[in-house]
Amino acid sequence: MFGLGLSEILLIAVVAIVVIGPKRLPEVARALGKGYAEFKKAMDGFKEAVNIDEVIHDKPKDNDLKNVYEDKWKTAHSEQSKDSPTNTETAKNETKETK
Repeated sequence: MFGLGLSEILLIAVVAIVVIGPKRLPEVARALGKGYAEFKKAMDGFKEAVNIDEVIHDKPKDNDLKNVYEDKWKTAHSEQSKDSPTNTETAKNETKETK
């Protein structure tokens, strides 16, 4: 517990009883417990916010998705144009047929 041994915890308890007094000690201990719980809750919220930020930064940007889509489209159409005759070949064939 925070790197404190039993002797250190007992010393803190004795000093707290002397300084605060036995009547107010439960009230102060309760307030410290609530403060610690609030601190822990805030730290958990902070950790969650940091993790959300990391997830957002890991998400691809719209421009990246657009570039991927355009690359796929260009690749698909370039492969399609390799399989189909070009316009010049079609024009040559049409002129040969008309002669």
